[in-house]
Amino acid sequence: MIEDLLNRHIEKRPATLKFQGRILYLLDDAERMRGQLYEGIDIQHPHDYMNLLRDQISTDEITPAYICFFYDETLGDFPYLGLRTTNQTTNETEYPVERNAVRNGGFVCSVAGKRRGKGSSREASPYAELHAGIKVVIAESIERIYDENCQNLGLLTSTDFGVIDRIMAGEEIPLTEFTKGKDDITRQIIEYGGLFEFNVARLQGSVTIPSAACAQEQAVSTRPMTVAEKIFASHLVTDAGKGEVGVPWVEPGDSGFFLTDIRFSHEYVTPMASIFFENKVGTDAKVLDPASMLFFRDHLTFLSQVMSQERIEDGLLDVANELEVKQREFSEKQGVKLYGEQMGHRLGSQAICHSKILEEYAEPGMLIVGTDSHTPHAGAIGSLAFGIGTTAIFNSWFTKDVRLNVPPSFKVEIRGTPAPNVTAKDYMLEILRHPYIRDGHAIGQIIEYAGPAVEELSIDERATMTNMAAEVGAFTGIIAADEKSVQFMVDERGMDRVHAQRLTQGMQSDPAAEYVTTIEIDASTIRPMAALPNDPGNGVYIDELGEEPIRIDIAYAGSCTAGKKEDMDMYARVLGEADSQGLKIHPDVKAYIQCGSTEVRKYCDEKGYMTLFDRMGAAFIEPGCGACIAAGPGVTNSPDEVSISSQNRNFPGRSGPGNLYLGSPYSVAASAVVGYVTSWTPGQEFKQVSARKLSTV
Repeated sequence: MIEDLLNRHIEKRPATLKFQGRILYLLDDAERMRGQLYEGIDIQHPHDYMNLLRDQISTDEITPAYICFFYDETLGDFPYLGLRTTNQTTNETEYPVERNAVRNGGFVCSVAGKRRGKGSSREASPYAELHAGIKVVIAESIERIYDENCQNLGLLTSTDFGVIDRIMAGEEIPLTEFTKGKDDITRQIIEYGGLFEFNVARLQGSVTIPSAACAQEQAVSTRPMTVAEKIFASHLVTDAGKGEVGVPWVEPGDSGFFLTDIRFSHEYVTPMASIFFENKVGTDAKVLDPASMLFFRDHLTFLSQVMSQERIEDGLLDVANELEVKQREFSEKQGVKLYGEQMGHRLGSQAICHSKILEEYAEPGMLIVGTDSHTPHAGAIGSLAFGIGTTAIFNSWFTKDVRLNVPPSFKVEIRGTPAPNVTAKDYMLEILRHPYIRDGHAIGQIIEYAGPAVEELSIDERATMTNMAAEVGAFTGIIAADEKSVQFMVDERGMDRVHAQRLTQGMQSDPAAEYVTTIEIDASTIRPMAALPNDPGNGVYIDELGEEPIRIDIAYAGSCTAGKKEDMDMYARVLGEADSQGLKIHPDVKAYIQCGSTEVRKYCDEKGYMTLFDRMGAAFIEPGCGACIAAGPGVTNSPDEVSISSQNRNFPGRSGPGNLYLGSPYSVAASAVVGYVTSWTPGQEFKQVSARKLSTV
């Protein structure tokens, strides 16, 4: 395999580029979007429309989940099908982009506002844009994984709106316009037109890796580091040919390649990555160190229960099922362990990918990469875990490393004693509405959670916080390893205590470590929260929602964020209290409880929770992803339906067309009982109200 790559001929891009095509402005104006797409209307004075540019466009809007069943150039038919816009006359939400509209419109550049590409790490989004003809992506700010995916695929990105005028004028634009301000490795990846081409050049010795050169200079010096920086330093590849890894220290801005301990992907990504691998590396090529790789079938095992008949007739279910086939075949061919469907169960997975990584594999000090934005889940135990895209994972299959620019860190320090009904989820909803996060300052940074209130949390509750680093827009989230990390490894894995303690040594930030900023939160001031529909950053205290209760149709308790053992304890505590008062789930509410792994289901069996859930009228769902990605029970089916969920995000269309509120496990369970969005207080008397009398917004 390597010998073949060493003989490949690789060329760089031209020094100047010229783009011939139209500019597509992603506006919060349905009619102007239609004018651009279908009537050939070009916006001549773009600066007049900057206030209408859509901010916070998630990858769910660029390529809705069902679009990602495709994993080849067909994706070019579909970019922006989930783009939410407003009819400026009626103020109603509309989705103006139709299949092939972008490709047929001859667009070469796409423009948006703040935080473009937030949310899921799906590389299908920039891949769809690229194959629809988009060559340049411009936005006020761009999310880290999305931006990296664009670079890896060869799609150019910029936050300089002056580039728009130059494209419109038909100018020759220097490639340096798209590489300025980039670290040396990223610059070269852009110059080579993508990560694979760069990596081939790297194997051939045709590129420069600046961080390796400074390793000797560091040998006699030191620097206080955060726990994340310590892990980066120990995994920096200094000489790939000799297998040399590790330097005394790193600092933000250092770029290089970092050796991975674990690489994993799921059925949404593995098929596309395997095609890239076979097409670019070779059909008979073997992955490097398959024992450190894992594949998961976890995202689509319940899809047949919720896919509309229209989409089934269009063949989308068959397309989705091909993902499982392709992943399984590649797994068998490469000898990679696959967590698939449960034995003896028609539906459901053995585990959600990042749930299993924390349960069984992650250790303090590890560097873990996965093709899911919630890979930081494992940061709860002091691992450096982060999401990467399809191209990055397929490249790691033959290099075992990933390229990175060491991000800066900021700290969230939580002190004070929380009320008994305040959870890690409430902490996160408070953090997500902080201006530093909402305004995009945290994009691409590492969020380190610290303080006495965080130290008091269990590993399960810590995982809720590191998991939702994805919603922060952070590179990853991490919590220093401590005695609770040791106890977790001893109790959950049977690890020898001495060995577990050894793993945690040094996995804490140095007292003088540097942070961009520190956000301080007093846990005693936080009350149970809910995020209003369309963004996890829309957090409000539930007791401030208004005088008229907000009725719900669905309560979905689960997902990777809230399908852990302690989450099940919370659901059971609330439902147990309601049960003692002779109540069941509200008759107008459909309640679902879904766990993250077979280990959690076994725990529920042992604790008697399954019997309680059944008696209360809540449907227990086997492990796997589901409503969180509109691929399982718990999704809304119409725009006027309302749901509350303990999952991690509520972007438009994420869980169906209805209005989705986010809350803690306590709040979701309590809302399921009373029939409206509410919080829970220990020992409270539940008062059910007829949902027909309640507000729907």
